[in-house]
Amino acid sequence: MGFYLYTTDDYMSGLLFFAYNERFTPHSILFTKFTQKYPMQKNLLFLILIGHITFSQTKIIDGETKYPVSYATISFGNGQGIFADDDGTFIFTEKRYPDVDSLFISALGFKDLNLSTRNLPNIISMDAEAAKLDEIVLNVTIDRKFKEKEIEPYLDDDYYKCWLPTIESEIAIFFPNGNDKLKKITSVIFPLALESRDWNKRKRANADKRPFSTLFKVKFYKNEDGFPGQVMNTSNIVFRATEQNGDEFELQVAERNLFFPDDGFFVSLQVLGYTDKNGKLLPNKKYKEIKGRSGTVKIPTNFRPLLPFTDAIEGHRTYIKRIFINGNNWVQFKTGNGIESSLLRSNINNYGIGINYNEYKDE
Repeated sequence: MGFYLYTTDDYMSGLLFFAYNERFTPHSILFTKFTQKYPMQKNLLFLILIGHITFSQTKIIDGETKYPVSYATISFGNGQGIFADDDGTFIFTEKRYPDVDSLFISALGFKDLNLSTRNLPNIISMDAEAAKLDEIVLNVTIDRKFKEKEIEPYLDDDYYKCWLPTIESEIAIFFPNGNDKLKKITSVIFPLALESRDWNKRKRANADKRPFSTLFKVKFYKNEDGFPGQVMNTSNIVFRATEQNGDEFELQVAERNLFFPDDGFFVSLQVLGYTDKNGKLLPNKKYKEIKGRSGTVKIPTNFRPLLPFTDAIEGHRTYIKRIFINGNNWVQFKTGNGIESSLLRSNINNYGIGINYNEYKDE
């Protein structure tokens, strides 16, 4: 739904239509563009844009504390959805999603929520999920000697051996527990593949790289019957990667008190979308629409950076899941599981995440 301002001036009618339909264009750009062409109307346009911004945003909050619920997942339709930003806000309009009549909202630490899109409120409250005390470790201090150990990441800059991240998929890697010693995860290293601006110079170490600023969400899962199960972290873990990080990003997690479960664990990575220069999540389209002779074709939007896969890891330790399908299941990244991928056809089966951890001596 939109709003309308009737005027006898035809170009102002067109201006209002543009302001509504280009709601994902940064408003500073839109304001500059039209005030340059119509300088006398800038005050009116400013009011229009302010009203437009207020109208199109919905905010998710904690029903008890009233704090924002950051990076909630809003699913709707068949495999479609969006994310809230760090302030708990997201943009949904019936014009953009005319066939969607309900939203399924989920967030770490909160009960799932189903809402009708009819008369969608500006503020949505979520109820916190009761935590199980025996599953939470807070302020743990272990006064024992330990050895610092590392599982090295697998780095590769071959574009043809890379996973193309989309906001509809989460990817998880399994780490077994090799012995019964106590181990605390201190950091996770995510391999990245940077793209050169000039394809012919892509193999040069000093090649100019394409810029990006991308926000990722990370989860740690317990191993349940060989698949990612209960989430181990009790709050959101996100990081922003840019081309300045090079071919890996090291995420520090020592303060989160994450320990190896007996049966091993999974680390997952999920792209939330591009950000502005300050790390603020921008509205991102899940699909690019390309018009052809036979009609409009929707192609999933890929996000930089690429994620390099490897054939150097034995077995199939990588799993994937579609985010925006309620009740969806994890699938092992393996030939025969209904996954179409050039990586699998080349026997490249795993994303080579690395980890650092402390292995404590016995008491």
